[in-house]
Amino acid sequence: MLGRRLLFVTGKGGVGKTAVAAALGLCAARAGRNVLVCAQDGRPDLGVAFGAGALGFEPVRVPLDERDAVAGGGLALMTMRTEESLREYVRIHLKIPLVTRLGPLARTLDFVADAAPGVKEILSVGKLAWEVREDHYDLVVVDAPACGDVVGYLDAPAAVEELVHVGMIRHQTEWIREVLVDPACSGVVVVSTPEEMPTTETLELLGALAARPSVPAAAVVANRVLPELFTRAERELFEGVRADAGSWDRLVAATGPGLDAAWRGAELAVALRRRASAHLARLRAGVGDLPVLYAPELDGGDTGLRRTDALATALGDELG
Repeated sequence: MLGRRLLFVTGKGGVGKTAVAAALGLCAARAGRNVLVCAQDGRPDLGVAFGAGALGFEPVRVPLDERDAVAGGGLALMTMRTEESLREYVRIHLKIPLVTRLGPLARTLDFVADAAPGVKEILSVGKLAWEVREDHYDLVVVDAPACGDVVGYLDAPAAVEELVHVGMIRHQTEWIREVLVDPACSGVVVVSTPEEMPTTETLELLGALAARPSVPAAAVVANRVLPELFTRAERELFEGVRADAGSWDRLVAATGPGLDAAWRGAELAVALRRRASAHLARLRAGVGDLPVLYAPELDGGDTGLRRTDALATALGDELG
């Protein structure tokens, strides 16, 4: 998966797609790749994931520690800004130097975008595809829109092509689409959790992607997977002790009254794990040959870079 050049990370809201995008970027940098991770719409979560604060359109480098500093590896972060992307497009492709804000042109863009879906999106997708085409980075990871919006976002070049049949803009959308639909270059990573609605939306999105000439799916990340606390033999042993009133009373007397609460907590964890296993089985059955990576439920005390580091380590183990 990390051998591609452009990865769009999406998923139902609340499943941790930003955290996974950040972790994949760090994982790739650890493997010696020069990586750009981009957030959409100025959301602050990506900066928080690296302890980098607010991000802008201009990429900022994240220093890697000695363990992560592999030859050739690097990590940069940015957030997409539509107006700044338009300024860059005009400067590079129309050869017009811009030293002030776009003003009327930006307002025209807003008007056209309302009338013609895909205009704003293509400025975002096109910017990222351009970074790939120009070989500025080995890999671009995008914290993309959520499941409900990502298909339209990825289909923006096709939507513009339906409106524009000749000229420079048509040429631009053609090469952007070539980057997006190439399975060796681009892919969608769908993040889910072992719950009913995220699993359903993940399978629906994969079906929608397969039904159109869009960015191909690359992998599914099952996030927040609870660990298996006990083996079957251990559970049978505990259940046998709990069922024997005399043995249980002696055990409580030896360990203290907190044992009852601990036991109830363990029972709840086992029940949640079993419920999650059913959703994971449904997910695996529905994705066909697509790889499914497992990311664990992390300690709630881990935040920022520490959390990203732990998640990157887990995903790195999954990727081998």
